[in-house]
Amino acid sequence: MILLTGATGYIGGRLLPLLESSGHPLRCLTRRPEHLRARAGSRTEVVPGDVLTGEGLDAAMQGIRAAYYLVHALGSAGSFIEEDRRAAINFGAAARKAGVERIIYLGGLGDETQDLSDHLRSRQETGRILRQCGVPVLELRTSIVIGSGSLSFEMVRALVERLPVMITPRWVYTSTQPIAVEDVIAYLLAAVDLPLTGSELFEIGGADQVSYGEIMKEYARQRGLKRFMISVPVLTPRLSGLWLGLVTPVYARVGRQLVQGLKNPTVVRDDRAARAFHISPMGLRAAIARALLNEDQEFARTRWSDALSASGGRRSWGGVRFGSRIIDSRTVEVARPAAEVFAPVRRIGGRTGWYYGDWLWRLRGALDLLVGGVGLRRGRRDPEVPLIGDTLDFWRVEAYEPDRRLRLAAEMKLPGRAWLEFEVVPVESAAQKSKRGVSEAHCVLRQTAIFDPIGLGGLIYWYALYPAHKAIFAGMMRRIVSAVGRDGVK
Repeated sequence: MILLTGATGYIGGRLLPLLESSGHPLRCLTRRPEHLRARAGSRTEVVPGDVLTGEGLDAAMQGIRAAYYLVHALGSAGSFIEEDRRAAINFGAAARKAGVERIIYLGGLGDETQDLSDHLRSRQETGRILRQCGVPVLELRTSIVIGSGSLSFEMVRALVERLPVMITPRWVYTSTQPIAVEDVIAYLLAAVDLPLTGSELFEIGGADQVSYGEIMKEYARQRGLKRFMISVPVLTPRLSGLWLGLVTPVYARVGRQLVQGLKNPTVVRDDRAARAFHISPMGLRAAIARALLNEDQEFARTRWSDALSASGGRRSWGGVRFGSRIIDSRTVEVARPAAEVFAPVRRIGGRTGWYYGDWLWRLRGALDLLVGGVGLRRGRRDPEVPLIGDTLDFWRVEAYEPDRRLRLAAEMKLPGRAWLEFEVVPVESAAQKSKRGVSEAHCVLRQTAIFDPIGLGGLIYWYALYPAHKAIFAGMMRRIVSAVGRDGVK
């Protein structure tokens, strides 16, 4: 049996179906099993656990031959270095205790003798901690990953698409060896059965060594765009991170760490992977072409922003005293079948928008980015059908029942917690039908906004914005009803 962690993330989410089809029994460890069960196959075991606290690790490791460690805390609101360290210690100890035969870990390239960024240093430290646990570790170190939905590709795509003239810092000339996500997955799959006598470290990369500027130029070439770069000598990581957060889908806190890492060359210096694995990685041109193919289809199987850690890590609300929950609920009866009434609800967000006051939603997203939040840049994975755990602009799908219920949990910066829920309830009472003279195709659409304020600040926030909230929620309800049946039900 194989244990997979990080299955809700970008790499793990792509690895999951391939492991399921490989014939190996599979178990997935995740903090929120309900977010993964809709994506995992019926034979895949999904168990609760947390590498940060160690909860559930011992049980998850029982009977495991190989364990994938594909988690990291870069998007955490706290110290990601300390969290990465603690998680690796917990994971390694549980693996050793259970007699796991190997750990497969995906780390980052970079010369350890140089002044590495906090991000790259933490990725390499995680590998060392795992190797010290006493279980053989197969570590793959990679440069940036090119693929639809990857952090690196989304950053390049957004910069090139939106900025005809780019003011670029010195890091655009740093050497890197980008690798296609398909090749990363191929290495990870092969790592399960690669003969091991002890821990092994392999550096992997694509066929080309290029600069970040060359990556952007190649993207522009394939998209038929003319772009100009003007280099400036000084652009601090903080300013670069904030700039990336505003212009691209990269959050400011993640952007700062990412930019710090871009100063370090990330190229393969040891070619042992070429001899140990029968894999021929594609070059930059092919990798971008493959990524664009998925982008043009407006569907990426997984995206870096879908990872639960990308929302800023877990928020602990323990010890926080909330005031009374504030609820804004409204209902309307619609003389249409449930599937038709629910269709515009399940399509909400992303390119569809929010049906009313989209400019206000965009303004709220821009303000959220300014204070280090996620903003509206994430969009949605699929324009038609959400899954539990999906990101949806600055919300996350917390509950989904087809043609019946959608509940979204807010991940924007707020002085409290917030949810937005839609329910479609068929009118089933015979007495009601007789009294109103309605047919079987008659439903009630209920929209509920819920806010749990933290103290006085939370209350001031809600009531200061109450007029805007009232107009937005009422307008949204009207527009959803008017959209019922407009495009049919897919």
